[in-house]
Amino acid sequence: MKKGETNIAVIGAGLTGLTIAYYLKKHRFKVQVFEKMDHAGGVIHTHRENGFIFESGPNTGSMSRYEAAELFEDLAGDCTLEIADENAKDRWILKGGKWHSLPSGLLGGITTPLFSFSDKLRLLGEPFRKKGTNPEETIADLVRRRMGKTFLHYAVDPFISGVYSGDPEKLVTKYAIPKLWQLEQDYGSFIGGTIKKSKIPKTERDKKASREVFSAVGGMDNLVKALVKNIGTENIHLNWDKQVFPTGKGGFEIGGQNFSHVISTVGAYQLVNVFPFLPADKVEKINKMNYARVTQVALGFRKWEGIPIKSFGGLIPSKEKHDILGILFMSSFMKKRAPQGGALLAVFLGGVRRPEITGYSDDQIMTLVKKEVQNLMGLNKFNPDVVKIFRYPHAIPQYSFESKDKLEAITILENDFPGLLLAGNIRDGIGMADRIKQGRNIADQLAAKIK
Repeated sequence: MKKGETNIAVIGAGLTGLTIAYYLKKHRFKVQVFEKMDHAGGVIHTHRENGFIFESGPNTGSMSRYEAAELFEDLAGDCTLEIADENAKDRWILKGGKWHSLPSGLLGGITTPLFSFSDKLRLLGEPFRKKGTNPEETIADLVRRRMGKTFLHYAVDPFISGVYSGDPEKLVTKYAIPKLWQLEQDYGSFIGGTIKKSKIPKTERDKKASREVFSAVGGMDNLVKALVKNIGTENIHLNWDKQVFPTGKGGFEIGGQNFSHVISTVGAYQLVNVFPFLPADKVEKINKMNYARVTQVALGFRKWEGIPIKSFGGLIPSKEKHDILGILFMSSFMKKRAPQGGALLAVFLGGVRRPEITGYSDDQIMTLVKKEVQNLMGLNKFNPDVVKIFRYPHAIPQYSFESKDKLEAITILENDFPGLLLAGNIRDGIGMADRIKQGRNIADQLAAKIK
């Protein structure tokens, strides 16, 4: 079977599915995308109201994969990459009711009030500690072993809250932060490994993975619109509520159409409904993965009268016992997100430690938000001009102890049903750059396999 004769279905029109479809089309495959919602983009949704531009899904990404940079290059003319303002790269961590800058280097780690004196001494000895041998070690255990409790409480814990809305005591490093796990395995040390890696010459392609925070100019949905335009709206089927079945002839049937390959990007909890033929015991191993339940509140102030917020945002360590996970200062590092002199904040609540908050009423949520924001941001009055509440019962998958069994089950299912690929954020990372990389790799691998 040749490329032009290969009919491929992609289930799910989120960022992963759209990236897969876009690059499959570039490889001259016939591709159709099936989406249960009434719009493409999944949880990516940009809102524009009263001079504010805010997101109800992911607000930003990290340019941790060169594939993300190359996607914007490929979409040039239809979508423009926006990199965060360098003057707002500071990250704040709350301790004792006060914001402190998260240190970015060894010197800062030694001088910051965030960490105890004994743990600062431990930091100096980090390059000389033995590397771990437990592939199932949690992030919390790894950090305590190499760096100490206060580094866990006031650096890693808030970071995990910001990225995963999760608990470092439950996330397994090898799966949740594989680069960190690999750094210790390859070099035996975080500090020593970082220094050694910095001396390895980078290719021009590798340099594109700058780790800078990014969005799309004018809002993240402009990336979605560009992908849809290049895929073709005629190839994207919205409000789709059918199922996938094997034909028995090495292919799959969807609503009377036959496909040689089906690529799923749906959540673990949706697999049983979309693919009823998959063995229940294998699907159950995938579906054991927990999802953080998150509530996001967008707050727009036409005139900002709080503390200066030339920063990326502030995170709340769980040890500080507050009702919010953190606050993102979108208008501080992205252009035209708020009127001149105003501010746009994104406040996050819930996560795996406080999942019940997602079920709170709007009034209950705003009571928490008002108390926290007014106190932490130095506002005499809490009078936002825009307030929007967004709830996500399946916001972020947690790569915990079930991850090994989950990945083994995915491999078995793909081997037992040739042509079926189980992708999406059930594996390979949760960040936007991870999703783009996975989508690009799947398309490229199919192109190499099918000449």
